[in-house]
Amino acid sequence: MKITKLDVIPVEVELPEKFSGSAYSMESRATLVTQLHTDEGVVGVTYNGDEVHTQHEIARIMQEELFPLIQGGDPLMVEQMWHRMLPVTFDILRDRKLVVMAMSALDSALWDIVGKAAQMPLFQIWGAQRSELPIIAIGGYYKRSLTQLAEEVDYLRGLGLGGCKMKVGGAAPAEDAARFMAMADAAGDDFMLMADANQGYTLHQALQFLDNIDKRKLTWFEEPVRWYHDKTWMRDVRMVGGVRVAAGQSEMSRQGVRELLELGAVDVCNFDASWAGGPTEWRRVEGMCSAYGVQMAHHEEGQISAHLLASSADAGPVEVFAPARDPLVWAIHAQGLRAKDGMYSVPTAPGLGLDLDWDWIKAHRVDAA
Repeated sequence: MKITKLDVIPVEVELPEKFSGSAYSMESRATLVTQLHTDEGVVGVTYNGDEVHTQHEIARIMQEELFPLIQGGDPLMVEQMWHRMLPVTFDILRDRKLVVMAMSALDSALWDIVGKAAQMPLFQIWGAQRSELPIIAIGGYYKRSLTQLAEEVDYLRGLGLGGCKMKVGGAAPAEDAARFMAMADAAGDDFMLMADANQGYTLHQALQFLDNIDKRKLTWFEEPVRWYHDKTWMRDVRMVGGVRVAAGQSEMSRQGVRELLELGAVDVCNFDASWAGGPTEWRRVEGMCSAYGVQMAHHEEGQISAHLLASSADAGPVEVFAPARDPLVWAIHAQGLRAKDGMYSVPTAPGLGLDLDWDWIKAHRVDAA
């Protein structure tokens, strides 16, 4: 089997409102749909990322720089293809992360080919631990009253979701604590609740937030502190605050995660396969985390993360957004998003098991000008 052709389709959907976290906001949702063709008719299909401003550059890197390196190669030799692409990251004068994200999309498509060639879903190829996973929403955004935050819990339950990772770090710690407790009181004991500061607090502010909540309600505290001192401060949040800390999505290689592990900075690693080298690199990171007793999670991208998490011995939940925040993920799948009673059944079709709505994709395609 040989790799013959690559199609990359940029997609973008305008959101009904601006969604704001600690220091960022989103007004549209984007992704890159990848089709990697072979001479035997097996096509690797995936979609990756949410890069509104750089998706066309990532697509160009995929087509012009990376694809020529793997064209004609054997797609079943995934490690070889991954290392063929790696030298494009060596240029220190460019934004290396864009290249790594481009690699991630191609690596995901390669694995889809592997699963389809074997006629097996990827979570079974990778050593299945389970066939269903808890599923949560990323929500609790700003510009919502305490009443609206409490009502959001019931709304998410109605979608079949079993928890929420809510946004903090963009207001005073006491105000964020009140927002958290509004959701926590509505959630009860059967609905997971995480707090995600997106690196919004100083160490002192993060500890203030914890002092003002019922920590028994907190499943984990994600990226609680500022980027410029994050690893040692996260360690201090764990030790002083006495809560579980999650991070890893901002790392783009296993080397960055290794530092988190060696410093004792995290209990949960939410390394993102679509941002940091694909399933190939994620599985390397999973092995390191297992050696340190750190739980593996994944930042968003449930279409890929479900297979990875289902093959991990100690895994966190699949993450999605509610339809208003992410109309794409609820519409791009021809059969919709399958969540029930807080659980998600991992697709059992070969490869990633994606059944995409190509008419919807065509209607939301946004090629570069």
